[in-house]
Amino acid sequence: MTTQAEDLVEYGFRRVIITITAVLCALLEIVDTTIVNVALNDMRGTLGATLTDVAWVITAYAIANVIIIPMTSWLSQQFGRRNYFAASIIIFTVSSFLCGNATNIWELVFFRFIQGMGGGALLVTAQTIITESYPAAKRGMAQAIYGMGVIVGPTLGPPLGGYLVDNFSWPYIFYINIPLGIIATILTLSFVKSPKYGEKLKANQVDWWGIVFLASFIGSLQFVLEHGQQDDWFENPLIVALSVLSIFGLIFFIWRQLTYQYPIVNLRVLKDKNLRIGTIMCFILGFGLYGTTFVVPIYTQSILGWTATDTGLLLIPSSITTAILMPIIGKLIQKGVPQAYLVSLGFLIFFGFTFWMHNVMTPDTGAEHMFWPLILRGVGLGFLFVPITTLALSTLQGKQIGEGAAFTGMMRQLGGSFGIAIITTFIARFGQEHRVNLIAHLDTTKLEVQQRIQQMQMMFMSKGFSASEALDKAHKALEGSVIKQSTVLSYMDVFLYLGIMFLVCIPFMLLIKKGSGKVDMSNVH
Repeated sequence: MTTQAEDLVEYGFRRVIITITAVLCALLEIVDTTIVNVALNDMRGTLGATLTDVAWVITAYAIANVIIIPMTSWLSQQFGRRNYFAASIIIFTVSSFLCGNATNIWELVFFRFIQGMGGGALLVTAQTIITESYPAAKRGMAQAIYGMGVIVGPTLGPPLGGYLVDNFSWPYIFYINIPLGIIATILTLSFVKSPKYGEKLKANQVDWWGIVFLASFIGSLQFVLEHGQQDDWFENPLIVALSVLSIFGLIFFIWRQLTYQYPIVNLRVLKDKNLRIGTIMCFILGFGLYGTTFVVPIYTQSILGWTATDTGLLLIPSSITTAILMPIIGKLIQKGVPQAYLVSLGFLIFFGFTFWMHNVMTPDTGAEHMFWPLILRGVGLGFLFVPITTLALSTLQGKQIGEGAAFTGMMRQLGGSFGIAIITTFIARFGQEHRVNLIAHLDTTKLEVQQRIQQMQMMFMSKGFSASEALDKAHKALEGSVIKQSTVLSYMDVFLYLGIMFLVCIPFMLLIKKGSGKVDMSNVH
C-alpha cells in the first residue's frame, strides 16, 4: 500500500503542472457556482422567466453537485481516476456551451444540472489528486494551494460575471469555461496518473439502490433548502413530502451502505475520529463562507444600490488576504502547530468579523467602512480552511483519502446550502418583526412624525403633484424607509447570530486537542 501511495507522489515540473490543472478545475467549478448570481436578471429578460423559475438555474446545479460529490471516490475507482477526471471536465465544458445556447429557461436548467454532474467531480477529485501528489509531510501545503482556489473562487464569480454581463451578454459567463476546459482536459490526459485501488465492478454488482437512496436524500434536502423560504416552509405540501422523502432516503441509504457488499459511499471511513470532527467543521465552514458571501452582495446591491461589479470588487481584498495567508498556515501546520489551536483562532477572528459587520451596517454604509471587516473575514477563513481540511484527511491513507475528501466536500456544500436557506428565512422573519416594532414608534400624533410627513408632502407638491397625491407619496416614502431600516436590522441580526455560532464552536475545538494529541503529518504513511 505504501509503495502505491509513493508512486503517486510527483516532483518538480510534473507536480507543478498537476497542481495547476487541479486548481484550475476546482476554480472552474466554484466560480461557476457564483458567477450566475449576477446574471439572473438578464437571464430572466432574455428567456422570459419568473424569478422563481430563474432560481432553478442555481438550484439545479447545486442539487447535481451535492448528489455527485459523495460518489466521486467510487466513480474514479470504477473508471480510473484520470479518465473520470477528464470525462468530468469534458461534460462540464460541453454543457457550458449548451447552457450558453439555451433558448428557454428549462433547457438552461437541464444543461445546468448536467454541468453540475460534471462539476461536482472536479472539486473533490482535484483535492484528492493534489493531496496524493505531495509527500505526506507537505500535505498542509497541498491543502493550502487547493484552498486558495476554493476560497478565491466564490468571490471571483460575481465581479467576473458582472463584467461579462455588463460588456457582453449572459451566455459568455458559460462560454468562458470552454477554452479553460479544453486546456484542463489536455493537461489531465497528459499528466494525471490513475491509482489502482481494487477491481471494477460489473453492472449487476453496482449499488443501484444506494444511488437512488442517495439522490433522493440529498436531492430532496437541497430542494427543500433552496425553496423553503419562498414556498413558506412546511405550509407547502411539496416541501413536507420532500422533507419526509429526504429523511427516509437518509435512513435507507445508511442501512444500504453498511449492509451491501460494494457500497458507493464508504461510511466506515467515518470511524476515523479526525475525519468525523473535520466533516462537522467543514459544515460550519461552508455555513460561514457561503453565508457571508451571500449576505454581503445582497446588502450592497439591494440596500446600498451598488452594481454587481462593485460588489464583487469589494470582496476581492478579503480573498487575496486568505490566499496570502494560506501557504503561511500550511507552513505552520508542517512545523507542528496543533490544528485545533489554529481553527479556534480562526473561529475567534471570524466572530470579530461578524460582530464588526453588525456594528457598521446602516442604510448608507460606504465601502471604506466594510474594507477592514472583510479583510478580517479573509484572515479568519485562512485560519479555518487549511487546518480543517488537513485535520480531516490527516490520518487517512490510500483510497480513504478520496473517500474522506468526498465527505468534507459534500458537507461544505451542504453547510453552504443550509446557511443560505436559514439566512434567507431569518432575514424575512426578522425583517417583518423589526418592521412591526419600527411602525409602533411612528405615532401620527407625534409632532416630529407630522413634520416629517409634511416636509415630504411639500417636496412632492413642489414637483407638481396635487396635495392628496403628495400626501400619499409621502406615506409611501416613509413606508419605504421603514422597510429599508428593518431589512438592515435583520442583516445585523444575521451577522450577530453567525458570530455567536462561531464562538460556540471554540470550546469544542479545544476539547479535540486534548482528546487526540498533536496530529503529526509526517507519520501518515
